[in-house]
Amino acid sequence: MIARLAGARKAPADLVLRARIIALSWDGLRVAGIAAELGCHAKTVRWWLHRFNMLGVEGLEDRPVAGRPRRITEAERSRVIGLVKQAPQGRLTRREDGELAAEDESGAPEWTLDALTEAARRHGIEVGRSQVRRILLAEGVRWRRTRSWIRSKDPDFEGKGHGSSVSTPARPKMRRSSASTSSGR
Repeated sequence: MIARLAGARKAPADLVLRARIIALSWDGLRVAGIAAELGCHAKTVRWWLHRFNMLGVEGLEDRPVAGRPRRITEAERSRVIGLVKQAPQGRLTRREDGELAAEDESGAPEWTLDALTEAARRHGIEVGRSQVRRILLAEGVRWRRTRSWIRSKDPDFEGKGHGSSVSTPARPKMRRSSASTSSGR
């Protein structure tokens, strides 16, 4: 069983590594040799050898973790992140004939957390708004475009020119004389 798991291609990588530790130990390699062969630390090798000796094959499995298990899989998390890279259904795009049109007029033109949650649910991912936010923040993904309030792509847009002048000039700083800074005499 251990030899088969050590050579498995479709088993979880951490189980394969642990099985390889045991198999190499059975082949007569010492801890330092196993660590060098597998590219891990000697403490890791000792840890798994001791755990295997105490618990057998079940000792190679991960122990249960505290807390609530994740409600969505890693694949679903990736699909939520991938939604941000797609254009929202309500965003106007220019067609070949030059007209602006959206895929779905009732859809959101920009990604918001609510729009992303709705799109994820349409794809069969049961996720809440706050969970979408946590997923995107954990991955460092921006879901909003930055807006430029100064420039416009509209050729008819006229800028306001220079910014307004300061209406109240700054007060000049008063110089303190050495007499006023003395100890009050």
